[in-house]
Amino acid sequence: MSVDTRAQETRAQETRDRLRIGVMGCADIAWRRTLPAMAGNPAVEIAAIASRSKSSAVEFTDRFGGVPLEGYESLLDQDGLDALYIPLPGLLHAEWVERALRAGKHVLVEKPMTGSHAETVRLVELARASGLVLLENYMFLHHSQHEAVRRTLADGAIGELRGFSSTFTIPPKPAGDIRYQSEVGGGPFLDFGGYPVRAAQYFLGSELRVVGAVFRHHEEHRVAMSGSVLLCTPDGIPAQLTFGMEHSYGNSYSLSASTGRLTLDRAFTPPPTYQPVLRIERQDHSEERTLPADDQFANIVDTFVQAVLGERCVREHQEGTLRQAALIQQIQRVAYHTAI
Repeated sequence: MSVDTRAQETRAQETRDRLRIGVMGCADIAWRRTLPAMAGNPAVEIAAIASRSKSSAVEFTDRFGGVPLEGYESLLDQDGLDALYIPLPGLLHAEWVERALRAGKHVLVEKPMTGSHAETVRLVELARASGLVLLENYMFLHHSQHEAVRRTLADGAIGELRGFSSTFTIPPKPAGDIRYQSEVGGGPFLDFGGYPVRAAQYFLGSELRVVGAVFRHHEEHRVAMSGSVLLCTPDGIPAQLTFGMEHSYGNSYSLSASTGRLTLDRAFTPPPTYQPVLRIERQDHSEERTLPADDQFANIVDTFVQAVLGERCVREHQEGTLRQAALIQQIQRVAYHTAI
């Protein structure tokens, strides 16, 4: 048994019957999706919620329970917390994830875990050395629809894979939206442009290289507002990815192969009650398969809880986070040389 495993099992034994979680930040994603999933998990107690303003914390605790706190620092001083959920802006993650880990807390953090590959590596290594769970909230990977797509592909429904394409775009946000603020990691690429990148790795593997990337900057903002990315596997299968926040709303992916195509809409943000529809198209055949509804937020919360309790290993998820961080950084390097 490894040192990491022994330390995690010891912490699991010390954890209460219900995992007491503190929430650092009152983000929209926490309000709409993550905290409802936590509140619905019988193994979780939302014990405290911290915000820069006490009024925001009170609003959240009125709905989800827990003690409202002013200031993120105050959350680290709370006794009896087993874990923290951190939905802060992306470039604040590294500091607060590290401080949480050094305070002995397990961490579920919104994506991206950090703004650089080196920082991500450092935090994952710190968590492992400390026997603590550190999990990045790429929740879409925990929806059963993607495994159904992968099985359909493996069954030969459309022949041999020839290419992958994916899009995640949203309309412009109101002035002042945090995505326009470069100092906290604004722009759509780190916020949601990583979804198509992670989906490409899910289907094409971990050895993707960057062939090209273009980011478009709006003159009123210092962040990239949209972009396109071309990746490629070692044997020449391309992945064409598009992201942006100056478009109509859409998130989907498509796999093209030697005899047909698989397409999945609402691939990254399906509501818990939504039944995904997988479209299969061949020259002489068109089919739609309705897949079971699934709650990807409930699933990742459950994964996190089980990992803290020592019932599940998240090392594979962490390795995916490390590969994602490295690929994102490579894409940015290429794009900044061709930005328009």
